[in-house]
Amino acid sequence: MEKIRIQKMIADSGVCSRRAAEQLISQGRVKLNGHPVKLGDKCGFKDLITIDGERIFLPRKREFVYIMLNKPRGYVTTVSDELDRRCVMDLLEDVEARVYPVGRLDRNSEGLLLFTNDGDFANSIMHPSRHVSKTYRVTVRPDISDEQLVKLSEGVEIDGRKTLPATVVVKEKEAGRVVLLITIKEGRNRQIRKMCEAVGLEVARLRRISIGPLKLGMLRPGKWRELTAEELRALRTAIGKEN
Repeated sequence: MEKIRIQKMIADSGVCSRRAAEQLISQGRVKLNGHPVKLGDKCGFKDLITIDGERIFLPRKREFVYIMLNKPRGYVTTVSDELDRRCVMDLLEDVEARVYPVGRLDRNSEGLLLFTNDGDFANSIMHPSRHVSKTYRVTVRPDISDEQLVKLSEGVEIDGRKTLPATVVVKEKEAGRVVLLITIKEGRNRQIRKMCEAVGLEVARLRRISIGPLKLGMLRPGKWRELTAEELRALRTAIGKEN
């Protein structure tokens, strides 16, 4: 019988991402047939996996779900929040499958956010080695100089490390306000805001409009829909996964 790494089994169950599952294992919160496990351990479908004593169920054949949401401002990208803030999951209450967010947008950012119960897919989208591009429509104040544009494009140092080159296009420009389209191939914490701050720009609005070939389009804020087969194929091609 085929054995699967436990962190993948947990991710495929829809409980959390593979990365989060690895953290749970490292924290000693995961047991296999009653015994603590370590990273790299494998299991089969008939084994008993528990997290904090609660059993994880995984059907042999799983229907994966892939969803895009237009996240509004004011929602945190977590499954639950100890501060009782509004969570993105509140917007998916009518989704029958147990899904979780792929990556995140901070509370004051908005736009395209993916959800799935496919752990492999989520891990591939988020993995730094994939360099999946993400494009943001960013409104900054008060103005932007050629020097600032060059710095953003070539890379700036944030959190002690220089960002990869980015594509920066001036979309609109008026007194005291500039709209930029910024495309990056990283996923560092609050990266766009920190990049703008590093060159002296104030971010007034930040909206993600695409992830790889997937575009937000006309989806209204707070609404979600499942990805089409064509969109899913395009995303898989972008991250180098076979259909």
